[in-house]
Amino acid sequence: MLTIGVDLSAEETNTCLAAIDWSTGGAATVVDLQSRVGNHTIVEAAVPAAKVGIDCPFGWPIGFTEFVLEHQNGDVGPRAGRPLDWRRSLANRETDLHVRRMTSLTPLSVSADRIGHAAMRCAALLAQLKRAGLPVDRSGQTGLVAEVYPSACLLRWGLLHRRYKHRANRAALSGLVDDLQQAAPWLELGEFEPLLRASDDAFDAVVAGLGARAVVRGLTEPPPAELAALAQVEGWITVPDAGSLSRLIDQSALG
Repeated sequence: MLTIGVDLSAEETNTCLAAIDWSTGGAATVVDLQSRVGNHTIVEAAVPAAKVGIDCPFGWPIGFTEFVLEHQNGDVGPRAGRPLDWRRSLANRETDLHVRRMTSLTPLSVSADRIGHAAMRCAALLAQLKRAGLPVDRSGQTGLVAEVYPSACLLRWGLLHRRYKHRANRAALSGLVDDLQQAAPWLELGEFEPLLRASDDAFDAVVAGLGARAVVRGLTEPPPAELAALAQVEGWITVPDAGSLSRLIDQSALG
């Protein structure tokens, strides 16, 4: 079994892709790790995969898209309550609010933050995957792709989940690689270990691949029943169960 992790940026320059092979049973191996990745490469890598974890919002809040359409038609209706409150309701998807309640983390707003640029690219990528005949379910519950949030994965696995990004935090990133190897000794990084220590984008791609495996193993919380249909439009961040890192592999194979 193969899972793919993608740390998706608006441009190829900061986009990384990781492929993790789980066929050994009691171990997993990073078999590919690429930087400066284009959509075509992602689609090609996705074809043989069991799941593709993508670090990027899969959609926009329904309320926000309706608001934009109202504005386009010149008919923005009055909103009840404080302006700040209704603007916030347009900025956050239901999954963003759910993750905040679960983890105290605050996902970037796809409506109001720069991550919207990456989400535009992601929308085109999801369409490319569908045109290639690959099933796409934005809720991540079926189909090939799942929206992942590396910081939430790391938090749920008891690892450092902040202040490891950017050049100024390279020492923290290297320490995080050490911590991951200690927590998951079954994960073989091989020749790609130096790149993980040098690039937080590459590291997040590997975490996204691990997050994809959590979805495959049924170790993530699905959307509540009342949000299932909405999640298929807005997307849904698949957060791993707490302490589930060791359960990503087949424990029976360890003897």
